[in-house]
Amino acid sequence: MATQLKNLSDFSNTTIPNAGAYRFGIVVAEWNAKITGALYEGAYQSLVDNGTLEENIFTYSVPGSFELTTGADILLKNKNLDAVICLGCVIQGETRHFDFICNAVANGVSNVSIKYSKPVIFGVLTTDNEQQAEDRAGGKHGNKGVEAAVTAIKMADLNKQLHD
Repeated sequence: MATQLKNLSDFSNTTIPNAGAYRFGIVVAEWNAKITGALYEGAYQSLVDNGTLEENIFTYSVPGSFELTTGADILLKNKNLDAVICLGCVIQGETRHFDFICNAVANGVSNVSIKYSKPVIFGVLTTDNEQQAEDRAGGKHGNKGVEAAVTAIKMADLNKQLHD
């Protein structure tokens, strides 16, 4: 596996724009709270570390990953934001529920992004087990929340560049 020995949250080979001029929403799933909390901490800190003012980060919780799409839609409808980060964790179980949730969330996030012409970032872990989730929420493979925040910054900056 390509990720086995790799920290996926290494951005040393890319430039991250200053995020001081941007406003971000973060929607966090409460289900698998230990994992989503770690994703949130990574995303929030990355936004701040890259210049976002704390008062320009709007955080809301939703019950589970399935509700991330609706949360992002509500945020974009009611707040003037440059991007929304959706953070969740779906761990494979014994039924096909995993497949339905993952597909619905991925499609929903894309649809909300298209609906508002704003970046809506898919920061959802879809893992086979809890250990894989922990490895990607601040563990040996980095923090997907950090990656989602950097993606949000870069996409907000791209959107601004093309609209100025």
